[in-house]
Amino acid sequence: MARVARVDLPQRSVLKPLYAKAGFADAFAIDLPSHATGDAERLATHMLMGQARWVGWLVALRDTLVAGFGLKTSSDLRDDVATDRIDFFRVYDRRRHEIILGEDDRHLDFRLSVLVEESALCRRLVATTVVTFNHLGGRAYIAGIAPFHRLIVKSSLRRAERSGWPAEL
Repeated sequence: MARVARVDLPQRSVLKPLYAKAGFADAFAIDLPSHATGDAERLATHMLMGQARWVGWLVALRDTLVAGFGLKTSSDLRDDVATDRIDFFRVYDRRRHEIILGEDDRHLDFRLSVLVEESALCRRLVATTVVTFNHLGGRAYIAGIAPFHRLIVKSSLRRAERSGWPAEL
């Protein structure tokens, strides 16, 4: 089983221009086997649609807490059928080896890159999160959820591997 590791922010990501102004950013990677698809959208869908039950509970708790502040809930986002989404994540950009997901809200704007990095040494999937704050509330929000965010990203990558990476078509 491959290990999920915290890695440097990928320099080949579409998100690179956002790194300098980010209030929060992190990246985690897992090695991909040779038979796995290189299609970032298929890999992102695989990673995000098979969440652990405890992740659903955390999202429900988050939704309950933020609804009173007028922030978007996961249900609000899923109900927005006019917007291209994977689960409740809006699709901002699609490329063969990278897909950019995220959302803009009153307190912060976030982007999630799911990137397939290939080199002579390895082939890996990198999940990068970049957040810019719109006001102090965004900083407070991230301070509260950052530890859970890291657990969720690592869990999502591990679960995606355990359930079997989608193969190249």
